[in-house]
Amino acid sequence: MHILTVVSHPREDSLTMDVTKRFIEGAKEAGHTVELLDLYREEFQPVLFEKDEPDWERTDLHYSPVVLQEIERMKRADGLAFIFPVWWYSIPAMLKGYIDRVWNYNFAYGSERLPHERIQWIGLVGASEQQFEKRQYDRLIHYYLNIGLSQFVGVSTSRATLLYDTLSGGTEDERNAWYESVLERAYITGKEYGTFTSEQPLMDRL
Repeated sequence: MHILTVVSHPREDSLTMDVTKRFIEGAKEAGHTVELLDLYREEFQPVLFEKDEPDWERTDLHYSPVVLQEIERMKRADGLAFIFPVWWYSIPAMLKGYIDRVWNYNFAYGSERLPHERIQWIGLVGASEQQFEKRQYDRLIHYYLNIGLSQFVGVSTSRATLLYDTLSGGTEDERNAWYESVLERAYITGKEYGTFTSEQPLMDRL
């Protein structure tokens, strides 16, 4: 399977980028091929201007050259993966802008749906898992990613993996152990890419 992996973080030396590298290693170990789209390093413009505004009266794709190029990049992939920090209990503005512009009318919704088999979301969370569960932020994010985004564009096999405690303290040894555990989980998530199942049972309980 060919996986388009989209990462969104302003710093190249970030944990998000380390997680991305390990995810790709796991995916390749499982026999997949990967194309990386680094939104910041490619200086993607996330603001939607008039040229890329959905036109409900036209059925042909007539968007800007950049958006048409990204649509073609998506078409080359069998599956998608998105890796990002969770900011304000959602995806970063850069990634949201990418979705606004590229997942456009009559490609991702309208007369067409995305052709991809599956989507893996990996979000890095500064808070603890207990803090998110207490206020049901985890459910909010899972619902938004798996139902509000993936299912809406026709991809029923979607999984959101949240990696917690990215801002927690502890001793150097504790932090090192935590860091290795996070990277190992990213690697395993990559290896599992072709076999994970939908989180629909979780969604049904919301």
